[in-house]
Amino acid sequence: MARHSFSISKGLLFWIIAVIITLFAAIYQRTTGPTYPVSGTVTFQGTRISYELERSHGGAGDQPVQLTVPDTSILGILDYRLYPTQEPWTTKKLKREGAQLVGSLPHQPPAGKIEYRIILKKGNTQIGIPKKEAVVTRFKGTVPLGVLIPHVLFMFLAMLLSTRTGLEALFRPEGKLKTYTYWTLAFLIIGGFIMGPLVQKFAFGALWTGAPFGWDLTDNKTLIALVGWIIALIAVIKKGRAGRWWVVLASVVMIAIFLIPHSMHGSELKYDKAGNVIR
Repeated sequence: MARHSFSISKGLLFWIIAVIITLFAAIYQRTTGPTYPVSGTVTFQGTRISYELERSHGGAGDQPVQLTVPDTSILGILDYRLYPTQEPWTTKKLKREGAQLVGSLPHQPPAGKIEYRIILKKGNTQIGIPKKEAVVTRFKGTVPLGVLIPHVLFMFLAMLLSTRTGLEALFRPEGKLKTYTYWTLAFLIIGGFIMGPLVQKFAFGALWTGAPFGWDLTDNKTLIALVGWIIALIAVIKKGRAGRWWVVLASVVMIAIFLIPHSMHGSELKYDKAGNVIR
């Protein structure tokens, strides 16, 4: 009986590993970031209520807030205030539309934030959603898909190439280390320093809010990645294979950067310096 064996090339294996690592990092970054919705379930007066509260709102118009509460005897109140401020809370009664309690948060300038919570009441009993801290949502301008999609795509590919290049540096002495390093740097520049500033401009009105002009973590971590890969490329050009440890270091730094939650310590409007805002 003939035996059939399946073998996979080392290069293809490295691409598979790189895709898995990149997908994991991208999903982790997105789902742990401060703009990912806050969701959960509470039980109030015998009614099980699931909620998902948005923490980001793009474009014109107020931010909708809604909650499914089938028990029509339960009332809803929306409490909110500008963030970060110590202003008194504004209270609005949520409207009943069938099984839905609906309301809205007033539109804010780009990078403006509002903290909010929902209070459910029935008789003399009430419960807060969330139970502990209020939810903070950030407003932003509309980013055209023609800008957003290329940015996301090139940044994902930059991370993928970074990981693949790191594996090349570690395990394939005969590989195309210099070629992969060039491609990684090229995709990082396009995604992070051409498309990225355009996204930032549409969303928050500024092309760059990282060093030396500010402390936006998204911009600064992209800058750190760029510096790392420039050093790695110089090392590979000058030393050839002997410079591979700089490539490994740049790849590890890139993974660490991608594991930082998306939009953490991002652009934030300072209300004490802002003009008129809607309350």
